[in-house]
Amino acid sequence: MLDARPDLTVVGEAADGVEAVAVATRTRPDVVLMDVRMPRRDGIAATRDLVTAGNPARVIMLTTFDLDEHVYAALRAGASAFLLKDTRPADLAEAVRVVARGEALLAPTVTRRLLDRYAGRLPAPAPTGDALAALTAREREVLTLTARALSNAEIAARLHLSTATVKTHVSAILTKLGLRDRIQAVVLAYDTGLVRPEPPVR
Repeated sequence: MLDARPDLTVVGEAADGVEAVAVATRTRPDVVLMDVRMPRRDGIAATRDLVTAGNPARVIMLTTFDLDEHVYAALRAGASAFLLKDTRPADLAEAVRVVARGEALLAPTVTRRLLDRYAGRLPAPAPTGDALAALTAREREVLTLTARALSNAEIAARLHLSTATVKTHVSAILTKLGLRDRIQAVVLAYDTGLVRPEPPVR
């Protein structure tokens, strides 16, 4: 399905998580479509393996259920996006293109709803000191507002900055923290306690 698209090339396929890591290590793809549930090594662990090894591939996690705790665990492990398995072929192909460009596939509001629901339910990541120590006070402000689902334009208005300046701050945040994209920055903001999950509305 993907190989039939003139601008997409499938460089490898794998039957399980162990093989997925091996194939991605050998072929160095731009994007990996990873199933959450696989034999031998699940997609979350396989994604973590790729990120830890420094593989630059961006991972799109395929799942049966949207907004379940597996999705949050996958984002924490380093996935850049998730899609349901019944996504239409054209939408799947477009998702690969979007993630390959380094853009966020998840709407910020969806990301925040997901994190609010599951961030406090999973074991905290291993402490690494002050993970945000490299950021300036302004960059912490920008990260906080990013994690609260504000767009660059909304952050600019809130902080009385230009949109271009906000983009520069976001780029600096990703570089300093060694993150792949905006979604990973949001996950880190929750994991470090910079932003706390909001209690459910009753």
